[in-house]
Amino acid sequence: MTIDTENLLESIMQSLERFDHIKSKDIPNMDLYMDQVTTLMEENLASAARHGNDDKILTKTMINNYAKNDLLPAPIKKKYSKEHILVLILIYYFKGILSIGDIQKLFAPLNEHFFANEGGLKIEDIYDEVFSMEKSQMEVLKQDVVMKYKLAQEQFAEAPEEHQRFLKKFAFICALSFDVYVKKLIIEKLIDDLPDINPKKK
Repeated sequence: MTIDTENLLESIMQSLERFDHIKSKDIPNMDLYMDQVTTLMEENLASAARHGNDDKILTKTMINNYAKNDLLPAPIKKKYSKEHILVLILIYYFKGILSIGDIQKLFAPLNEHFFANEGGLKIEDIYDEVFSMEKSQMEVLKQDVVMKYKLAQEQFAEAPEEHQRFLKKFAFICALSFDVYVKKLIIEKLIDDLPDINPKKK
């Protein structure tokens, strides 16, 4: 997400317009080797990286650690299914705000009950369902960002003129951060209420 600081609000709105998730239908319905998985993730999530090509979306070490820590079911004969990819995408979004332990606890029932589930709800169904909320949530998010921006612009009116631009941006960042902080606390409380993870079966 690239933001032009000269036209801050307009640039943010344009970035939000371009924001999109990977559709499950765009993921090949075939098993992939590790290198193919990392390439797929790089190609589809590069726009979300903070520093563009300098940021690694997903590495082999990350994938191995996720499997080792039970965030991701183990590959079958070194190949990863479409469901593996969907779980990795969800992990990618969560790892920016939650600890590995929290993600592990959140994903344990997901992987136990719905991964490779032949007779009912599947990972793909859950992925599509949660992302179906995206469009309505994005509109609410845009309105909230505009409101916080306008509120921040009203702050520090008495500050020295040479510092006002920075202070107003600082106020905007604080307003956005407070919202994230409170929501993170709520998410952590919800995860704490989940049942404890069962020890890995030998």
